[in-house]
Order: sequence, then structure tokens, then C-alpha cells
Amino acid sequence: MLVVPSIDIANGRSRIVYWPGASTGVGAPTDRPERIAERFVEFGATLIHIVDMDGARAGHPANLEAMGRVASRVAVPLQVAGGMEAADNIRLAFAAGATRVVVSMALADDPQRLHECLAVAGSWLAVGLDQRPNRIAAYPWRRTAPPSLVDLAGELVDHGVARLVLSHGAAVPDLGFLAELARNVRAELFVAGGSVDIEAIKGLRDAGVAGIILGEPFLTGAVDFAKALEAAA
Repeated sequence: MLVVPSIDIANGRSRIVYWPGASTGVGAPTDRPERIAERFVEFGATLIHIVDMDGARAGHPANLEAMGRVASRVAVPLQVAGGMEAADNIRLAFAAGATRVVVSMALADDPQRLHECLAVAGSWLAVGLDQRPNRIAAYPWRRTAPPSLVDLAGELVDHGVARLVLSHGAAVPDLGFLAELARNVRAELFVAGGSVDIEAIKGLRDAGVAGIILGEPFLTGAVDFAKALEAAA
């Protein structure tokens, strides 16, 4: 299972200051995304996830220069979320150095735009889904009734989506549900966030999840990245 560090970028900087030596006073803190990405790659990361927080609000990429700096400093794929919900937006991100994108659940209700995005990104496009039923039910769907997450995942796969990113907020991932979903949906499943510790990472691995994406727990040291890699192996 992949262990993927996530960096939230606002105004070109990481939302969270990263200081891997905070407990010992070694090293220096930084909020520069490219330096943070470099450190995680040095520690063994094989994929970096970036959330363009300004882009998510604006509806289009807003931190392209920061993406470019990260891409120029690390030799691993760069996955970007936030403001990616249009083919031209994805082209801008790719031109800046991104190699993968995550689009929002909104495209599940807009098949034409979804296909336009797939035409640009192909199998490197993932759709982010909120696993919490109340969030899915509250979304303003253009259909008569809200879909279930399982039905939504099936629809997206039928459209050609090969990767899904399931967010949990601060909730604990439901390992039984994820294992069943991994068995029945023909797509790679990534879990983003949630209340996760080393034991939970082992559980996600055993459930057949393809990757775990974590930001603040890794950046603050609440979850040790090296131990997470060991648990996911």
C-alpha cells in the first residue's frame, strides 16, 4: 500500500509548518512546499499529494508556481487536488509539473465534463468521494434521490474512472466497508485523512486499499512517516 504525504498549499506556502526534528530541536521548520516534499521523498515517499486550497475556493488552479517548484525538486509523481474540475484546469496543472489530478464529487453529476477531464488525464484522474453518508445525502444532486457511495463508485468506474479517493473528515475509516468496496469496485481505492494511527494503516493495507493520503498527522509528527511505511509494506 502506498503511503502518500499531503501538503495543503495556500498563497504558495504550506498551511502547516513542517519540522521533522521538533521533538529534538534538530533542523529548521519550513512552510515551503518544495522543501517539505523533498524531505518526504528522502524518507521514502514515492508520490506527493498537493491540495491547492486557494484553487479549491476559486474553481481553478491558483498555486501553479508552487506546484512547479515542487515538481522541479522531486523525481516522484505529483498528484494535485483543488480547482481541477475542468479539462483546461488539468492542462494547466500538468504544464506546471503535476502528473495526476483529483477532481471533486461534483463531476459525478456532470458526465460530459467528467469525460472531458478523462480525455486529458486518462487513468491519472481520480475522483474524490466523501464516504460519510450524510455528506453524500446533503449534496445538491441533479437526480431524484441521492446515490449511495457504492452506486456512485460503480457509476464512475463505468465512465472510465480508475482511481477513487475516499475522504473521512476526522472519522475512523470503516475497514469492513472498505474491504468490501475494494473487492467489488474495479478501481484503485485511496483513503484520505481520517483518524488514523499505525494500527489503522495496517488495517487499511489488509483491507486491500491501494494507498493512504495523510497531511497534518505526518507534518506534525503525530504519525511517524517511517513507521507508516513499515506498517503499509
